[in-house]
Amino acid sequence: MPRAKWAVAALTVVLLSTGIAVLQRTEGARPAAVTTDDALPSRALGLSGHRRLVRELEQSGEHTPGTGARSPRTAPGPLRAARPLRLRIPSLGVDVPLNGDRTEVAWDTGGPAPGTAGTAVVTVEGLPLGELRRGRTIEIPRADSRTAVFTVVRISPGRASGHEGPPGRAQLRLVGGETAVLARLTGQRRTR
Repeated sequence: MPRAKWAVAALTVVLLSTGIAVLQRTEGARPAAVTTDDALPSRALGLSGHRRLVRELEQSGEHTPGTGARSPRTAPGPLRAARPLRLRIPSLGVDVPLNGDRTEVAWDTGGPAPGTAGTAVVTVEGLPLGELRRGRTIEIPRADSRTAVFTVVRISPGRASGHEGPPGRAQLRLVGGETAVLARLTGQRRTR
């Protein structure tokens, strides 16, 4: 039996190393539709803890181009305040102006700007927020030529309100219809 435990441990190390290497090579890429754990023999080997770890690595999305993978506990610091210009949700094909004349997407100017410390609130009407999934990204191009990149951490039914997480963390709450989405700042890049 010790030989089987050794084989399982060696396989786990190889799979974790491969997962980390893949994450480092795919910085900034959109998450794939098929996840790595679909191809892993985790269930057959009874590696539920390993499977959960791989899924958390895939969904964390906490990396910034050029710096490699970050620890799930480490988040980039908040950005300086700047007016948000657009809301982009690549997985839903959404790219709309914020606070435009005829838009149903508005940033609550009484709260923090998206990307700054605190929870910025953006109300949206007519967007299918319920189709978002954890680990997907939301982008907010801003007037300072930076795009704040957020990763979805929670989708809640109902118009949830309130602020979650540490006060110094930059977060984004999208509220629309009967769905609220909470995302945290996981990166930034220059707007082209």
